[in-house]
Amino acid sequence: MQIELLSVVVPVYKQEKHIKNDLENLIQVLENTPYDFEVIVVVDGTTLDKSLEQAKLVKDKRINVLGYPTNHGKGQAVRFGMQQAKGDIVTFIDSGGDINPQGIIMLLEHMKWYNSDIIVGSKLHSASKIKNYPLIRKVFTYGYYLGVKVLFGLRIRDTQTGLKAYKKEVLEKVLPRLVIKRFAFDIEILVVAKSLGFTRIDSAPVEVDMGESIHIVEALDKYDIWGFVVDTIAVWYRQNVLRYYDNDVNREQVLDKELGYMVNTGRIKANIYKGYLSRIFNPQ
Repeated sequence: MQIELLSVVVPVYKQEKHIKNDLENLIQVLENTPYDFEVIVVVDGTTLDKSLEQAKLVKDKRINVLGYPTNHGKGQAVRFGMQQAKGDIVTFIDSGGDINPQGIIMLLEHMKWYNSDIIVGSKLHSASKIKNYPLIRKVFTYGYYLGVKVLFGLRIRDTQTGLKAYKKEVLEKVLPRLVIKRFAFDIEILVVAKSLGFTRIDSAPVEVDMGESIHIVEALDKYDIWGFVVDTIAVWYRQNVLRYYDNDVNREQVLDKELGYMVNTGRIKANIYKGYLSRIFNPQ
């Protein structure tokens, strides 16, 4: 598998203290690869702190710093960056420094070895190195894996680590169908990709050190868990009841003036929706 251009999307939320250093470390890692690359930084809420200004301090023509005023959620930030990406392989890595950017190299090697459509960084991989990871997150990671396996048949053990790589052709088919902006956007991408026939979804080891961000993670846990549950059930409902992700569905969209493009509402247009209900409850 040839990689002509590698795109790396970095979603950013309130990282003014770390983003400059994160980007410098990321560039250093990418410069030691054989790939031409671009880095797309997306600040999810430019009015919340000075993350945008700090990111722009890294002067490198291969970095494109973008953002919008309102916090829409990590899923939206990643999708926003993916839509700007020009690479034939598109990756994303969380900001904050918890994930070692060397993991990108590991993902790409696994992707080429397996000829994967999608490669997922996994904390539960036998070769992963995990430090300072809260017990509650370990329980959630494994519990969520079991739930996802039951609901969707996905065999990936950890879907929530913020390091993944996708073939551009996968994203071209998947992105126009997505709805979720915040919590379970990783699951939605995987579920839609699988339903469209992109079944070569594999995992690779990562190196994670939560370090000083542990207290932030623990403070958000209850809210996060509930958000993941709601979003995940919504994906199952859209897939199995509405058949929302199917090819012949007329998905309702609205213009998001802040983002500058049409976004899915998660609803099907009324006339098509009636026909769909008829097909579900009165099959030929």
